[in-house]
Amino acid sequence: MSPYILVTLLLGLGLGTTITLTSSHWLIAWMGLEINTLAIIPIMAQHYHPRAVEAATKYFLTQATAAAMILFASTTNAWITGQWDIYQMSHPLAITLITLALALKIGLAPLHSWLPEVLQGLDLTTGLIMSTWQKLAPFALLLQLQPANPTMMIILGLSSTLIGGWGGLNQTQLRKILAYSSIAHLGWMILVLQYAPSLTLLTLIMYLVMTISAFLTFKANNVTNINALALSWTKTPVLTALTPLILLSLGGLPPLTGFMPKWLILQELTKQDLEPTATFAALTALLSLYFYLRLSYAMTNNHSPLMIYTGTTPWRFPMSQPTLLLALAIMSAIGLLPITPLIWTILTV
Repeated sequence: MSPYILVTLLLGLGLGTTITLTSSHWLIAWMGLEINTLAIIPIMAQHYHPRAVEAATKYFLTQATAAAMILFASTTNAWITGQWDIYQMSHPLAITLITLALALKIGLAPLHSWLPEVLQGLDLTTGLIMSTWQKLAPFALLLQLQPANPTMMIILGLSSTLIGGWGGLNQTQLRKILAYSSIAHLGWMILVLQYAPSLTLLTLIMYLVMTISAFLTFKANNVTNINALALSWTKTPVLTALTPLILLSLGGLPPLTGFMPKWLILQELTKQDLEPTATFAALTALLSLYFYLRLSYAMTNNHSPLMIYTGTTPWRFPMSQPTLLLALAIMSAIGLLPITPLIWTILTV
């Protein structure tokens, strides 16, 4: 792809998200989502591989369905109440439809089945955009909605944490594992959205930091499956030593950064007298932690007879890509737990 075309598409991607983030009118927000979708599809299909084209097609159909639902629900709300303003969304049917449409856009269970397949068909850089930047615009709209049915949000959240943990157990492809990890993290955000929106924002920020560090680490090692992870120590031994910490942080293990949002969410759910919900969410987090431990085991126990690899051992070349962003992301993904009070104070002021 020509660099000029790529820059134009990336600018369109940023423009679409920015329009949605700053809009208060449903039609303008819908236009921002559509610009965002149309900009990402050529980036997804730029390698002309059948899997990439299939992923782009699935993504287009899914996003078009969600966009049609949003347009229909906002038009219905305007017809019934005379309001196009996002903050004035008051009709229960319209709110429920838009919540389900946004859940489909970001990949919440049970509307999640497109996300692992789409992410598996992309390269790691486009997968990083799909797992981070593409979540911002729909979440900005979700944060502005007042849910008509709190039970629906809890069902979406718990089903996402369960399926996100369960679906990743038997996977060997890293992109599918990260897709199910994304579903599980989104479930945690949705659980607490109606009670503490600032806590949802904190969880989203921590998720972005940890996901960026995981994708950049796999991209630096050029690995896409578990078997290739076992040989990454020959290329980047220091990075390989840090990678299990990033994965365990994604799993929410203390004293790493990923423990912070889970701890605060469980505390908030307990304050709201939702102890069964908090208990179930904590148990489903163990499922996610299992496959992160599985990846860590594959990376650290890599000598015969623990692991037999019949392929060619890769040469250890110097890294040719910039590492500043990777270093900052890893530091943030591992060591932010001690400054939790400061971060929480900044977000709640």
